[in-house]
Amino acid sequence: MLWTIAVILFILWLLGLVTAHVFGGFIHILLIIAIIVVLIRIIRGDKIIV
Repeated sequence: MLWTIAVILFILWLLGLVTAHVFGGFIHILLIIAIIVVLIRIIRGDKIIV
């Protein structure tokens, strides 16, 4: 489920870079949060289900 959220946030981040400069900051914050969550799961050794 977290991988799905991370992928969605990544796509929204890319759209933010391409389309709306105003929303870019918000999307970058969401992307950073998603990356941190994924890294924590990897470090903890949780089983990742795609």
